[in-house]
Amino acid sequence: MKKNLLKLLVIFFVLIQFDSISEEKNYHKELIADWSRIFPDQNRNAGGPMFFKYIIDKEITYKDFKEFNKLYCAVSGSLIDPNAQPDFIYTNESKTGEKICGDYYKCCIPCSCDIMKYSEVEKMKHKFLDGLKEFYVFTIRNPCNKKDFPNRVNKNYFCNGEKINDDQVYSLNDKLVIGLLHEGRSCKKNDIDFVNSHQVTGRFCEFRNNTPLENLKTGMGDIFIKLAR
Repeated sequence: MKKNLLKLLVIFFVLIQFDSISEEKNYHKELIADWSRIFPDQNRNAGGPMFFKYIIDKEITYKDFKEFNKLYCAVSGSLIDPNAQPDFIYTNESKTGEKICGDYYKCCIPCSCDIMKYSEVEKMKHKFLDGLKEFYVFTIRNPCNKKDFPNRVNKNYFCNGEKINDDQVYSLNDKLVIGLLHEGRSCKKNDIDFVNSHQVTGRFCEFRNNTPLENLKTGMGDIFIKLAR
C-alpha cells in the first residue's frame, strides 16, 4: 500500500514538473497564436508598446510576465528567439537622470544602441497573481503630436488624437511604455565601464549613435528614432 502511494506521489510530481516545463516553452507559441489580436493589421513596426500592453493586461504571475517580455524587441516589435541572450545595458532614469542597468532582449544589435540613446526608464508597480511587484520599464515621450510621426508605424495603435491611446498601449506619467528592463538596478561604476567598453554597447553603439539619421540603414533605421526622439 505504501509503495503504491509512493509511486502515485512520484508520478504526480513528475506530471506537475512536466506541465510547468511545457508552460514555459509555450510563451513564444502563445504570442504567435495571438499575433492578429496584438496587431490587427499585421503591422508590428515599433510594436513594443503593443506587446507590453497585451502582456500587462493578462492574468498571470510575475514570472510569466518576465518570460513573455523576453520574447519581443521593444524597439522594433519583432519576435525574439526563446534562446536569445540579452545585452547588458544602461539607460537614464527619467526623473533623476541616474543610470539604471539591466538586461535588454533585442532582435538585433542596433536596437540596443537605439534603446540606450532614445529611451528612459521609470519604476512602476503592478499587481500580479502572486502579489504586487515593482520593476523598471522603458519609456519614450508621448509621440502623438509629432509632425514627422513615422508613416510606417500605425499611429492609431499608439494615439487617440494627440493623447496616448490607453486602450491599446500602456502609459506611465504621460509617457509611452515600450518594454521591460530585466533585472533593473542602479548602476555601479564597473557596470558602466563594462557597457562602455563592450564591443557592441560601447564601440558599435558609439559609431551608430553618431551616424546621421538619414544614413542609418540597419535595424529599425529611422522608424523608432523618429518615434522616440
